[in-house]
Amino acid sequence: MDIASILGLVVGVIMFAVGVISSGGMAGFMRMGDLPSVIITIGGSISGVIGSNKVPDIITGLKSFTLIFKDEKGDPAIVIKNIIDLANVARKEGLLALEEAANGIEDAFLRKGVMLVVDGTDPELVRAILETDLNCIEGRHKKVIGFWEKWAELGPAWGMIGTLIGLVLMLNDMSDPSTIGPKMAVALLTTLYGSLIANWLCGPVAGKLKINNDLEMMLKDITVEGLLSIQAGENPRIIEEKLKAFLSPSARDNAAQDSGGGEE
Repeated sequence: MDIASILGLVVGVIMFAVGVISSGGMAGFMRMGDLPSVIITIGGSISGVIGSNKVPDIITGLKSFTLIFKDEKGDPAIVIKNIIDLANVARKEGLLALEEAANGIEDAFLRKGVMLVVDGTDPELVRAILETDLNCIEGRHKKVIGFWEKWAELGPAWGMIGTLIGLVLMLNDMSDPSTIGPKMAVALLTTLYGSLIANWLCGPVAGKLKINNDLEMMLKDITVEGLLSIQAGENPRIIEEKLKAFLSPSARDNAAQDSGGGEE
C-alpha cells in the first residue's frame, strides 16, 4: 500500500482542522459546514464531469481512486535484470530457447514481446506492435487522469458560481445589516469547497496517477529496447549498459550490484 497517498489526504484534513480551530475554535470549525454550499459545489462540479465524459469513463475514473493507494511493484532494475537473463539465454542457446523461458514470465507485455522475437518477426514490426500496445495503454491512463483533472478544474469554478449565488441572494435582502456578514461568510464557503476539491482531492489524485503512468511507460520502454537488442544479437553487457541509461545514477549502481553484470 502506498502510504504517501494516505498521509497526504489525512494530513490535509488535520492541517485544515487545526488551522480553523486554532483561529476560530470549535465554533469556527462548525461554521465551515453548509449543506447548500456542498450541494452547489460538489454537485455542480460532478455534473460538469459527467457532461464531459461517457458513462464507462466516469465509472472507470471513479474506480481509479483506489489505484493511488496501491504500491506499484514495478522496479526498473528488476526489469533490466530479467532482460539480461533472457539475453544470456539467447546468446548461449539461441532465440528459440526463449520460448521455454517465456513460460515463467508473469509480465504479459514482456511475454508477448518474447514470443514475437521467438516467432522471427521483423524487428521493425516487433517495435511497431509493442509501441502500439504501449500507446493504447498510455491513452487509457491519460483518459483516467483527464477525469480527475477536469474535476479539479471545475471544482473552483463551481465554487465561484456558488459564491455569486450567495452574493445575489444577500444583495437582494439587505434589510437587516447585521445579517450581511454571516451571509457573506456562507457565500464564500462554496469557494472554499471548490479549492478543497481541486487542491486536496482531485489534483493530488491526478498527480499520483501520472507518476504511476510514467513508471509503467518507462518499464515498457525498457522492455521494448531490451527485446530488440536481444533480437539483434547484441552482447548482454552492451544491452545492460544501454538499458541502464533509463535509470538515475544511484539506481544504475544498485542495478549493477543486483545483476552482477551481464554474462558473456
